Amino acid sequence: MTTQQSAPLHLRLSEEFGRRISDGSWPPGFQLPSEAELCREFGTSRGPIRQALAALRAEGVLTGGRGRSPMVRAAVPSQSFSTFNSFTEWAVGIGKVPGQKTLEVALREPGTEAAEQLGLAAGSKVVEVLRVRFLDGTPAMIERTSFVPEVGRLLFDFDTDSGSIFAFLKANGVDLHGARHTIDAVAASEEDAELLNQAPGTPLLRERRLTSSADGQPLEYSEDCYLPSLTNFTIDNTVDRRAALVRIHTESTNETHD
Repeated sequence: MTTQQSAPLHLRLSEEFGRRISDGSWPPGFQLPSEAELCREFGTSRGPIRQALAALRAEGVLTGGRGRSPMVRAAVPSQSFSTFNSFTEWAVGIGKVPGQKTLEVALREPGTEAAEQLGLAAGSKVVEVLRVRFLDGTPAMIERTSFVPEVGRLLFDFDTDSGSIFAFLKANGVDLHGARHTIDAVAASEEDAELLNQAPGTPLLRERRLTSSADGQPLEYSEDCYLPSLTNFTIDNTVDRRAALVRIHTESTNETHD
């Protein structure tokens, strides 16, 4: 289990179960071991096991419940809300090769919206990153991110072409605890169209993200523009779980699973 040991046990268990599903150890249609067997394997009581299983059911990864043994859903969703921040994690999880080309990493005054979202005073600086993200070598997304200086300065010691910025920052102790996502549609500017090898005005899916620490301190604001011919977003809500679970699917499947 890769989640920090300080995280609640049910979250670490949920991550481990999800890893087994993703890597095929628990393939589609697989009936999970009984709660008693899982308790013995992980040396815990039924409570954390049940919480972990419930989280995966809510994400649509598992079926079963109410007396039925949990089973891996035949078509596993590609990405849950818990990994939505990471393009790299998503791409790997759906069997694609992620890539990125950094166009700029710079310390400067933020734009109006980034300054407002991050709660910065006039004259403040941010570290801005501009990257093109790829799926199997094809341009799929433009990433424009603004980090508060105490976080962004770490990126000057990181090869931003090497992989996930969020993974690097987390490994260096940055508390990227939660995020608010806003999704809408925009027309590709001339710059974005050129970077994505598309015509100006091509419709893009824009995800605006504000990431904060556990105590609510804004740390990062991003505007990511996706090419909808490669990606789309699915948001699932349930009556007993109001927080949206967001998944991204490749358009090549041309379907959305329950």
